[in-house]
Amino acid sequence: MCLIVLASFISARLAIFLVWLFDNERLTLAMPSGLVGLLGFFLLPWTMLAYAVCYAPIGGVTGFGWFIVALGFLADLGSYGSSDRARRRRSGAY
Repeated sequence: MCLIVLASFISARLAIFLVWLFDNERLTLAMPSGLVGLLGFFLLPWTMLAYAVCYAPIGGVTGFGWFIVALGFLADLGSYGSSDRARRRRSGAY
């Protein structure tokens, strides 16, 4: 798990790949289908990583886990917003 935390500092997608590689059961339980997993991997990687880490096999995501998932969603929105801002800055259109 420490390796996954360190990888998440580099990239959420790298951390998801490592979770899949070392603890595939967690992703299999958390994601109901492969399509949901692929969409999460490409569109909302921080949200997917937070959901997979906070998912408990019996109860799902509850309580404080939803707060962590919301932080992951905000991180995804922030990454999309900052990339859009950087693209506009490069093109000269403010």
